[in-house]
Amino acid sequence: MSACQPKHYREDLVGEALEILRKDHNIKREDLFLQTKYTPLKGHDTKLPLPYNPSDPIRDQIKSSCQKSLANLKTTYLDSYLLHSPFKTLEQTLEAWHAMMALQDEGKVRTIGVSNAYDVNLLHALSRERKVQVVQNRWCEQNEWDRPVHNYCRVNGVMYQSFWTLSGNPLLLKHPALLAIAAASALTSEQVLFKFVQGEGITPLSGTTKTLHMQQDLAVHDVDVPDFLDEADENLNAIRKFIWE
Repeated sequence: MSACQPKHYREDLVGEALEILRKDHNIKREDLFLQTKYTPLKGHDTKLPLPYNPSDPIRDQIKSSCQKSLANLKTTYLDSYLLHSPFKTLEQTLEAWHAMMALQDEGKVRTIGVSNAYDVNLLHALSRERKVQVVQNRWCEQNEWDRPVHNYCRVNGVMYQSFWTLSGNPLLLKHPALLAIAAASALTSEQVLFKFVQGEGITPLSGTTKTLHMQQDLAVHDVDVPDFLDEADENLNAIRKFIWE
């Protein structure tokens, strides 16, 4: 998960790491899920090299940015390509969406979506042109866990990716029910939260730079947490009530 946004991301280093995985560890491209973003100009530091000419039409900016991402990541296609944020106007956002649709039609990207999209009406507008396949949003107490958009994604079969899943949820991580599950399962509260959101149809993104934390995050996928297997569990229902009601 990256973005063609030098202000915050180094796609080129991700590409170098992918090359090491291929050469030294026999990790095949088809075994990876590569996702990156086109970032509108407002999200860039214009003192740094831009992946497109900002005076170009939006459709050409996206085409150039995608080509730069493909080169950085040393691949011929992306599994997922996201609009980093909507534009100021719906007309501009739809222009960007049509450009991403064209990239999908060309086979350069397999799924398309949008990040930082908290208005369900926008998702409806985009989906009238072509289905939004991925939404990547903040999922935290501050925005009431993005309930309307999360519900839209569940109903419409859209992959909902969350960020700020841990850092944005200090109260949730200290919730007695979550701590009880952690104690019973010998997991950290962070692991329990990751496991919980997966059960709620959310794909949590891990932005840690700590090796141990990344190992713990990845281990969640294969952890068997008995409490999560019983839908009648009081702790599980208490967490759901805290978040969704």
